[in-house]
Amino acid sequence: MKILVTGGAGFIGSSFVRYVLRTQPDVEIINYDLLTYAGNLRNLEEVASDSRYHFVRGDIADNGSVRAVFEDHRFDAVVNFAAETHVDRSIEDSTPFVRSNIVGTQCLLDNARRFRVSRFVQISTDEVYGSLGPEGAFREDTPIDPSSPYSASKAGADMLVLSYFRTHRFPVVITRCTNNYGPYQFPEKLIPVLIANALSDRSLPIYGDGLNVREWIFADEHSRAVWLALSRGRDGEVYNIGSGQEKTNLEVVRGVLKLLGKPESLITYVKDRPGHDRRYAMDCSKIRREWGWESEVEFSEGLAQTITWYKAHQDWMHEIKDASYLSYYDRMYTNRDDTLSRLHS
Repeated sequence: MKILVTGGAGFIGSSFVRYVLRTQPDVEIINYDLLTYAGNLRNLEEVASDSRYHFVRGDIADNGSVRAVFEDHRFDAVVNFAAETHVDRSIEDSTPFVRSNIVGTQCLLDNARRFRVSRFVQISTDEVYGSLGPEGAFREDTPIDPSSPYSASKAGADMLVLSYFRTHRFPVVITRCTNNYGPYQFPEKLIPVLIANALSDRSLPIYGDGLNVREWIFADEHSRAVWLALSRGRDGEVYNIGSGQEKTNLEVVRGVLKLLGKPESLITYVKDRPGHDRRYAMDCSKIRREWGWESEVEFSEGLAQTITWYKAHQDWMHEIKDASYLSYYDRMYTNRDDTLSRLHS
């Protein structure tokens, strides 16, 4: 099987590439990635010499480039991880989110259909559902109600993907996953920001009262579920992916501090961001029923593994910071405390 993985140099995409090459000896992967600020080929150093892995630099919203990669290879499947993902960035400027997440998805769909690809997997997010109250969980038939430009662009892409199934009977599957964490996550997201700041004894910024709830899943677990969606998912279906492990942001912060032996006095509460969803939780009974899915990594175990990795790879963290993300925020915000307050989603 030959798979086109878009966005394979990003955090979740690279996890999937590594997982598949580790577990599926008969699969060849073409990683198509523009290498914007969050894409890093260092995430794939361990598979770079694997003869089943190939990298092509390109933009999913550039139809000519996308068509060329489809002409050069005959893909059995496409897995679309490529996306702009950071909520705070979408609040400041939604333009790149519309281009990558909607126009890019349309470009991939058109070429995948033209070249008769047998399966198209769209990687989406729980954020398309909006916000939950204190009870209940999102089901696949929960109406979408996105709160941010980021989640709206992902919801738009989902609707486009489903339209290709309903109009053209094109074989698509959509996965919607909870918050991911683990090694190689770009340091604008909550957990790597907390780890980096705590290691340097800097303040740990938390939005609002810190009681926003997220369900957390270790990135390798997500990759395992995406492989099941690719190999066992039913055409035209949406599948929720989650662990069932809900944590408030404050619980996450305290967990990081405890594992690093740092004081809770480092916690700093900052002004909440606009449209901040209060709670996400996923009903994953569909994938348990159809695939026998069960999450295998407890949050405390995964968090400890993640912290161990970041402590051992501080060169990776410093390289990423120096190259892109601090310079981005320093340009956008003149006050460093305000900058730090915006470094997580």
